[in-house]
Amino acid sequence: MAVIKLYNTLTREKEVFTPITPGQVGFYSCGPTVYFYPHIGNMRAYVLSDSLRRMFEYNGLKVKQIINITDVGHLVSDEDEGEDKVEKEARAEGKSAEEIIKFYTDAFMADLADLNIETADTIFPRATLHIPEQIAIIKTLEAKGFTYQTSDGLYFDTAKYPKYTELAKLDLAGQKAGARVAVNPEKKNPTDFALWKFSPKTGDARLQEWESLWGLGFPGWAIECSAMSSKYLGNHFDIHTGGIDHIPVHHTNERAQSECANGEFVNYWLHNNFITVDGEKMSKSLGNIYRLADLTAKGFSPLAYRYWLLTASYHRQVNFTFDALTSAETAYKRLINTLAEIKNKNDRAGKIEENYKAKFTEAINDDLDTPTALVIIWDLLKDENIVPADKLATVLDFDRFLGLRLAEALEPADLDLPEEVKNLVAQREIARQNKDYTKSDELREEIKRLGYTLDDTDNGQKIRLN
Repeated sequence: MAVIKLYNTLTREKEVFTPITPGQVGFYSCGPTVYFYPHIGNMRAYVLSDSLRRMFEYNGLKVKQIINITDVGHLVSDEDEGEDKVEKEARAEGKSAEEIIKFYTDAFMADLADLNIETADTIFPRATLHIPEQIAIIKTLEAKGFTYQTSDGLYFDTAKYPKYTELAKLDLAGQKAGARVAVNPEKKNPTDFALWKFSPKTGDARLQEWESLWGLGFPGWAIECSAMSSKYLGNHFDIHTGGIDHIPVHHTNERAQSECANGEFVNYWLHNNFITVDGEKMSKSLGNIYRLADLTAKGFSPLAYRYWLLTASYHRQVNFTFDALTSAETAYKRLINTLAEIKNKNDRAGKIEENYKAKFTEAINDDLDTPTALVIIWDLLKDENIVPADKLATVLDFDRFLGLRLAEALEPADLDLPEEVKNLVAQREIARQNKDYTKSDELREEIKRLGYTLDDTDNGQKIRLN
């Protein structure tokens, strides 16, 4: 196996990746809480996990990936206080919890498809369908002495896990009660977190609750991931991914309860950085939260957004602007048009250029260095020592990692041409036959101005979108 290096959040170092089982990789990606539409910042985490999966598969490894669906237990404080996000949205929309879960899960899956994120072999377990597994882990933690009970639930005692601060590099000595979580006078430590919350005895009945050894209630936020990862990947697996916002609470808590219940947990933790919009944090008050649907409504391809994400390391905080997206779409279309021109002028099958493949593989194996990978592609296309057919074959091979659907983009499309464009194409064909090259070039430019490109091939004119 080629050398693969990954930046491990746990050690804050780039490490050589060694799978637990040779030739196989098991990894878990934190999925969405399905109470609203995912925005473009949320989707960066799934482009990261998809790039990771594609990199391993490009290297010939077999991958088993889990992306969970959080449909209970994630409270509005992101911790242990307030209303359940799914239940709050269900009440606001006058729908059942199940209706909300299905609607926003479908929206998430549609965004994955638009970004060409591989899902065919991915498992998407729902928290509500794994309540017995969650109760079993809590029972194990209780038996080992890691829990205590308060009036509102069963809590994990973080003081009994010496490695609690490691993942997030927390400074517990300098942390005041209430600085990270809402003050609960019954908690022994500010960082203690709920494993099982009791259903309120007053007020409206919860939409989702279950009987347990500790009474009627629902699971805490982090316990679902511990239960579902161990069920599908085993107690000890290779990689866990997610956004950096998960490090100090969700992933720290998940690691604590998993290691205390089952021993070794995750070898490599990978986290993507935030996306700002026009230099500001995304927020409803600023009106700068965009969905993929908002980008497509403005005429952008979701794959142009994917291309833009690939131009930066996943570690970097990046600033989204529509100017930046326009530049990315221009580069993406230029890539497609360059490959289309090669395809239209070359009938023979090309072969993969091994020197460039070696450079490309080295880049993506170096902690997913996608900016360098894109530079290598453009260097290849400009290299006059490589025959065009080999350039095409090599870039299409690279797209197994990039996920930009380049081969699909090169397939002839059944374009519904405007009458004006049809007439110009017919006039240009006449000009070509009459060898009136000046007129032919003028007509080609007029067609291009209307949004279409004409290529001259051995089989006649071929038209495509710019």
